[in-house]
Amino acid sequence: MHVDINGWLSDVSADLDQSTFTGLMSGLQGLHNGLLFTVTSRYPLGTNVFDRDWDLLLLLDACRVDAMREVAPEYEFIESVDSIWSVGSSSHEFICHTYRNEYLDEIRDTKLISTNPNVPRVFEQGTTPPGSYSVPLMWADWDLVDKDDFGLLWQIHKHDYEEYFSPPPPGFVTDHVIRSGREFDYDRTIVHYFQPHIPYMQGPYAESRKPNEKEAHPWTAIRSGRATKDEIWKLYLDNLRFVLDSIERLLENYDAEKVVISADHGDLMGELGAYGHPEGFPHPNLKKVPWVETSAVDERTSTPTVDIERQRTEIDVDQQLRDLGYL
Repeated sequence: MHVDINGWLSDVSADLDQSTFTGLMSGLQGLHNGLLFTVTSRYPLGTNVFDRDWDLLLLLDACRVDAMREVAPEYEFIESVDSIWSVGSSSHEFICHTYRNEYLDEIRDTKLISTNPNVPRVFEQGTTPPGSYSVPLMWADWDLVDKDDFGLLWQIHKHDYEEYFSPPPPGFVTDHVIRSGREFDYDRTIVHYFQPHIPYMQGPYAESRKPNEKEAHPWTAIRSGRATKDEIWKLYLDNLRFVLDSIERLLENYDAEKVVISADHGDLMGELGAYGHPEGFPHPNLKKVPWVETSAVDERTSTPTVDIERQRTEIDVDQQLRDLGYL
């Protein structure tokens, strides 16, 4: 059992110094999530992706259903956009609820290619929710598999523009997926792309520059009045197109009869005064995620030459999480 009443009170007091609203929300989050994770660590709420039928699952990070539906007419491979309820409202929560011993047999035949730093956070550091906040009382019982239980687990974090960005651009990830699909045979493959999650990289990547404030810290820009929600929504959609353009190439260079494009969670843009994707937040724009079914045929229109050993070097997981706003 986890007990940290003093730490929780200290955090609430510090947040109250900022504003009454911030302090109250901080306190309620700790109380709520302590109870929530006590229950959901044993009985997750939502649809586990391993309960659905697919050969290749492409997870977009922080992708809203309404955003996918808005850009869908631009892509021939998106015929319709359905939805499911995710098991988490954040990546950390999603990972811990998804890769459970209940699905051990399926996971042993699954290749996971991930860009999300919460994967090593969970499977190498052993860190489970809550995240960077205190809960007064919790009795969680996470039923996680081990890292070695996956058929193959790749954490991709190195890329050609790492001086500008922390997460890898989608084209770099797609190159790895194409090459791995031609070299390794597993029943199922999950690819966890980082986009459309912040930073909004489409413009900076095309121009080989650092992201500006709106692209790197959109929630701060909105709160400070230096950006409107409409401006940020357009950047968000461009970042979604950035990854979907890359997925279009993947579908021409990978053999999979049943391909699903979904997400780990959505994103809030001011709903109920919240931004991003806080843990344990049951808003539909967070918990409902897209479910797009399509197929892929390897027509060999692309021949990647990426070094599949690059991503195996050591990374500072905590620093990467801080850079991306998780800590």
